[in-house]
Amino acid sequence: MEARIAQKPQLSFWQIFNMSFGFLGIQFGFALQTGNASRILQTFGADVEHLSWFWLAAPLTGMIVQPIIGHYSDRTWNRLGRRRPYFLTGAILSGLALFFMPNSGVLAAFIPPIIVGASMLMIMDASFNVAMEPFRALVADNLPDSQHSAGFSMQTVLIGVGAVIGSWLPYVFAEWLGIAKTAAPGHIPANVVYSFYIGGAVLIMAILWTVIRTKEYSPEEYAAFHPAEVHQPETKKGGIAQIFTDLAHMPTTMKQLGLVQFFSWFALFSMWVFTTPALAEHVYKVLPGDTTSVAYNDAGNWIGVLFGIYNLVSAIYACFLPAIAKATSRKMAHAFSLTMGGAGLISMYFISNPNWLILSMVGIGLAWGSILAMPYAILSSSIPAKKMGVYMGIFNFFITFPQIVNGVFGGPIVKYFYNGHAIYAIVMAGVFMLLSALSVLRVQDNKKLI
Repeated sequence: MEARIAQKPQLSFWQIFNMSFGFLGIQFGFALQTGNASRILQTFGADVEHLSWFWLAAPLTGMIVQPIIGHYSDRTWNRLGRRRPYFLTGAILSGLALFFMPNSGVLAAFIPPIIVGASMLMIMDASFNVAMEPFRALVADNLPDSQHSAGFSMQTVLIGVGAVIGSWLPYVFAEWLGIAKTAAPGHIPANVVYSFYIGGAVLIMAILWTVIRTKEYSPEEYAAFHPAEVHQPETKKGGIAQIFTDLAHMPTTMKQLGLVQFFSWFALFSMWVFTTPALAEHVYKVLPGDTTSVAYNDAGNWIGVLFGIYNLVSAIYACFLPAIAKATSRKMAHAFSLTMGGAGLISMYFISNPNWLILSMVGIGLAWGSILAMPYAILSSSIPAKKMGVYMGIFNFFITFPQIVNGVFGGPIVKYFYNGHAIYAIVMAGVFMLLSALSVLRVQDNKKLI
């Protein structure tokens, strides 16, 4: 007798909100990392051409961690649920790393602070990865396909809110509350340290909100929703070996999205690593090697504000993305957004007034809002629900690999081809973002939007 297929119920606005709220905390911490990690590492002695090498720790750990977490979260059902045990663990570890990274200097008597700082960056990113992909799989688990775009867009809105607060916090502490924005050589300013403390606390509390307020389907309910997949015979390979089997059999749409992701995440990595030294020199006229002057710290604080602006734009834009995608298509909406991001990155080269950089951030915000939503909405419609976690993890290869390539070659390119001028790395990022917009046009996305 053929198994009866039950339909997932439509979830309310508040159910989707509660399910996604943990992402606010994750992105709060991630914004502090992306906005301040290069600044912290330079304070501890890193040269600009070596920054990308220290940042390599992040994508390397992500490439290893996310597929494994996705694979095992597909096979986990316990008292906490299927995905929740993983992002709760990731939240606790991320919070601890946020606390320790700006305090790396206290261990200088035993270990060079640059090594401690880079290690904390690696641990922090690994922990973010443990938390992040099970969240994306949770949306696909709990929502019917007709609500996937809405679910990932809700995540993008909350990502934007968390990132705005996290990005602006050092500036608010320094300029509004008068907390010290400079420190002795080799030490992190107090406004940055306190921001990381608050970021760790917010991250843990936001994840706990989702853990407490969100229900996951039981194995029996899952079987009712996906009887064909549940009754498929299991392959003989298990454990980590199964990940490589799944990698070899990834859907065509996923492969095509891989090229899109390569170009866009290569661009994003350049932006996160090089924006602080690029704008400090190009706009604020800070001399190379200066990490203690008021001008350098003003640049660092303003870049935090700018990063908050692009995240604010992405949060607002995400509210309209489902309607835009429905009126055009998911891939056309994504192509337009990436084009705006490329234009925003390239425009930084032509700007000398820090305030005009806000316009650049608008374009970048459109791209970021779409990058966080559209590829996952397209992907989730093309992969089997039984393997949602592992394929979401494998999809992270297409995020981490371009960052690793950039991390290895980005620094030498800046040193030997751009003569140490990081602003040209930002222009290169804009070109890669435009290439991403072109490549998305060939992606197959035949899923009808409802």
